[in-house]
Amino acid sequence: MSKLRKSGGYRDLRSFQSATLIYDATYWFCEKFLDPRSRTVDQMVQAARSGRQNIAEGSRASATSSQTELRLVNVARASLEELLLDYEDFLRHRRQLQWTKDDPQAQAVRRVAIKHQSDLLDLTDQQRAALYAEWLENKDPFIRANALICLIHQTNYLLDQQIAALEKQFIEDGGYSEQLAVKRLQHRSDQSDVTDNSEIPPCPQCGKPMVLRTAKTGQNAGKQFLGCSGYPDCKGAKSL
Repeated sequence: MSKLRKSGGYRDLRSFQSATLIYDATYWFCEKFLDPRSRTVDQMVQAARSGRQNIAEGSRASATSSQTELRLVNVARASLEELLLDYEDFLRHRRQLQWTKDDPQAQAVRRVAIKHQSDLLDLTDQQRAALYAEWLENKDPFIRANALICLIHQTNYLLDQQIAALEKQFIEDGGYSEQLAVKRLQHRSDQSDVTDNSEIPPCPQCGKPMVLRTAKTGQNAGKQFLGCSGYPDCKGAKSL
């Protein structure tokens, strides 16, 4: 029996792939430019990891709970927002300028995703990181921080779209429990079409027991009738 709702598939999500890139680049950034004993390092790495892991966990949870999926994707979004502030603080505390959205460097970072939009999903994590190596492996920590700020903004935009789509789906289709109840009612309805009844007379053509059925097509669609239990070998029927 197939699952009522699909789950998983998060590795093919642009948001997950982008969050993975941010997590890896943050790990390398902290390793190279920050004191490993600093509490900030732990906070930044954990925030980056949380962004990635909660997208995956939410995707897996989608099979049984729309609300859990929505909550976890929102947690991922909040974690990346926290990381964004850490990178902004890094620049501000060192009196370094943050790129504006019109800065040539910021535009160049954004163009990578646009240029490789058709094949970005098919790349490995290493190949995807190589596209941004000019910035994410730069010796200048301020270039790295600014590039990561750009990537976080892009990923947050993807997550905002993902959250909006999940909310729309929940409103239109309901949650898992509602969908399960609908499937159960459909199953019971289908079963009632062939429920045996000891008071129902035998088939007038072959003598086998008749069962209560519901016409699904034709001018009598939706109406109940008595049909031979030997159908399709016997097509005996009787109106109620």
